[in-house]
Amino acid sequence: MLKGATLIAGPTASGKSARAVELARRNGGVIINTDSMQVYSVLRLLTARPGEVEMAEAPHRLFGHVHPSQPYSTGGWMRDVEALLLDPILEGRPAIFVGGTGLYFRGLVEGLSPMPTIPDEVREHWRGRLAEDGPEILHRILQERDPETAARLKPSDSQRIARALEVVEASGRPISSWQKERTVPLVDGESAEKIVLEPDRAALARRISDRFDAMLEQGAIEEVKALNALALDPALPAAKAIGVPEITAYLAGEISLEEAATRAKAASRQYAKRQMTWFRNQLGPDWMRVAA
Repeated sequence: MLKGATLIAGPTASGKSARAVELARRNGGVIINTDSMQVYSVLRLLTARPGEVEMAEAPHRLFGHVHPSQPYSTGGWMRDVEALLLDPILEGRPAIFVGGTGLYFRGLVEGLSPMPTIPDEVREHWRGRLAEDGPEILHRILQERDPETAARLKPSDSQRIARALEVVEASGRPISSWQKERTVPLVDGESAEKIVLEPDRAALARRISDRFDAMLEQGAIEEVKALNALALDPALPAAKAIGVPEITAYLAGEISLEEAATRAKAASRQYAKRQMTWFRNQLGPDWMRVAA
């Protein structure tokens, strides 16, 4: 178990990466991505991954290491972190976990429910059924095979429904039974410094707007073109990254670039609000609340 780590959580555009780099400069730490979207390659700008300047100032790990066509989960990220803890680069250097994905932080300090390995043919079967039949039909199937999980999921929650069906078919056990078990935490919560950034909402909205404008200027449209050239399953997380559907609609001639930017900024604000609500309700009093 890793001791003395620093955990920096916060909503999108709250300045997490800059704070992590500043800390790494002072203590020689290694920055570890704790954001479910920044794991993907191709989308450097739209997922706000650190740029070349930031990456050169401190070692960064688990950024952009997953191809957008690959399914990736909290369990996959935990396995990657577990492997990273054996990397010699962490010998004698503090670990700085930074990102906006609450479940990743919870998994680090509380452990995670173990999940079975899903064979490719099982995953492809249920993803194909999802695309062909839609989530509501799969939800009815899940009600028969795992009623406890089905009762907790909305019929429109396509990804979680498909995931639950994959698990029950691959393992013979409902996902609800797996979720009642816990793995060993990877980070010692007692010795960790745990920080949540809580920005002023009006200031955060301005930052979100300015940042998306900068993304467009720096090449976000070309990123979306490159992503769309991969012909991904639209249900994959990378295909639904904020900015991708909006710019895709612009490229298809369905909306103006101004409208695409307006929609993407609104989606980012809504996402930030959900993140802040989760951090407020799910991270306990041992997390230091810091105005960003």
